[in-house]
Amino acid sequence: MKYKDYYDDVYISDLSQRIGSVMPGFDGKNFSQAIIGKLDEKELFPRLDCIVDAMEEWMPFDYSEKIESFFRLLGPELTQPEGMFRLGWWLWPIGRYVERHGNENWRLSLSFLKELTKRFTGEYAIRPLLREHPKEVMDELITWTGDENVHVRRLASEGVRIRLPWSKKIFVALEEFDRYTVILTNLKDDPERFVQKSVGNNLNDLYKEAPEKADFIISQWKRTKESKAQEWIIKHGMRNQK
Repeated sequence: MKYKDYYDDVYISDLSQRIGSVMPGFDGKNFSQAIIGKLDEKELFPRLDCIVDAMEEWMPFDYSEKIESFFRLLGPELTQPEGMFRLGWWLWPIGRYVERHGNENWRLSLSFLKELTKRFTGEYAIRPLLREHPKEVMDELITWTGDENVHVRRLASEGVRIRLPWSKKIFVALEEFDRYTVILTNLKDDPERFVQKSVGNNLNDLYKEAPEKADFIISQWKRTKESKAQEWIIKHGMRNQK
């Protein structure tokens, strides 16, 4: 099944019930009527945006109150390192809403994304926060690199990628290079391949934009004892280098 096919009329009815269960005043009837029958011809992101447009129109309260409701919507955390796109797909419109409005209360949004990423990815929704508040958000991501949850650690890396697929480029890696280096360095020995792959992809992205900076990070790492994780990350990061 393609990702876009998850977001059909049955999904909309289910999402309406879920939101209504945590958000008094939500107009689920009009929300559903605004979307049902209008998704079949749309691709993935137009479907998500159609859903978010209806959320904007039919959800009550201000942004912060909506986020407080979303906290109650999340459900149980994922129990495995991967699986977010297989098990947490129903939460994507929630993340898309935060991606669109997160800077209305960026600190609360950041707190929410830390919980969202334990069920579904927050890698897209965090990028507008990084654009507007790069130092503060990256300082928080540095803290997340030591989190016990693998998804939180992975988001600390994945969110700052320059060339994240399905997303506009973001250059905090270059603009806040010292903080960026700390994030990757803190994760260079991470035991989970899920995190290692993200760090390696960061280096691969960096090589395409500023290869001398990627070389610098790796040279700093090689001054310390090389772990198997670090060895794999460097190999993955340099996979397109001749």
